[in-house]
Formats: sequence, C-alpha cells, structure tokens
Amino acid sequence: MSVDYIRYDLLTQEAMRGVVRTVLKDTAARGELAGDHHFFITFDTRSPGVKLSPRMRAQYPQDMTIVLQHQFWDLTLTDDVLEVGLSFGGIPERLAVPLAAIKSFVDPSVKFGMQFADAVEQPAEGEEPGEAEQAEKAEGPAIKLAETKNETPAAATDTPPKQTAEVVRFDRFRKK
Repeated sequence: MSVDYIRYDLLTQEAMRGVVRTVLKDTAARGELAGDHHFFITFDTRSPGVKLSPRMRAQYPQDMTIVLQHQFWDLTLTDDVLEVGLSFGGIPERLAVPLAAIKSFVDPSVKFGMQFADAVEQPAEGEEPGEAEQAEKAEGPAIKLAETKNETPAAATDTPPKQTAEVVRFDRFRKK
C-alpha cells in the first residue's frame, strides 16, 4: 500500500469543518437560527483551546454536547473558535470551543450531520501501518446522516440526543 503524501483524509476533514465554520458564521451574523434549524455540537473538553468553567470541566471531563436552539447568546466565531453563552442548570456560562475540538455536528431539523475522525499518523517511509490504521484509512472519513425525531431539547443538554444513524462512507461512491 502506498503512502498518502497528500493526506486526503486531513483535507477532507478540513473541508467538512469548513461547512461547520460557514454555518456558525452565518448564524452569528444573523443573530439567530434560520427556520427550524438547530445544532447539536459534541466536542472534546480536553482539546487545547477549549474554555470551560471548572464546574463544567468537572462535570464533562472528556466529551460534552451542547445544543444551539432557543436559549443561547453572543454567538461568535473568531480564529476558528466558537464562542457562545449558554445556561446550564440555570447558571449562565461562556464557552470557547476550537473547531478542531468538535467531534460531531448535527442539525436534526434537516437530518444532517457530520462526525469528525481523529487524524491518523502517517507511518515513516518504508514502514507499513497496522491493520487497524489500514482499515480506518480505507474507510475514509464518514459523514453521519442523523435520523432524529424533532423533539425540543434544552438549550444545553447533559446527555447527547438519542438517535439512530446511517454512516455513509465516501468510498461507496467511488468507481471501482
């Protein structure tokens, strides 16, 4: 198997993050969500640049899902960092989340979602990747199409929404 020096996997992930960037910038500029759109954003709380209060960091030591729907304020996107005000248990909080920390982005109103894969390190020249890495590279990044019910979640949720999904792999559409 040849080494991917172009790193299509990283380019695809960056393009997908560009979709999130555009949607959040448009929402911030508008000052509100359009129509019935709302977003479930799951991110890694341990990622560099994530800013949470000590209370929230203790409650969510690894992953956190926020919902941007009815009750959020001061949404901004600067230098690829999402900043937003949300209320958790009646206590207002200001979060800062780099786009690189986002693990999934779902808009259940239109059954659209994306799940971001962690970057896989390329082996040194002449070295072969392990079987698990080969399988992950062969499958490529996935776009997750969310099949959710249009339930009204809280402004910030303690647990991710229940959903079933079909993972669509890009290689499904390649000519063989």
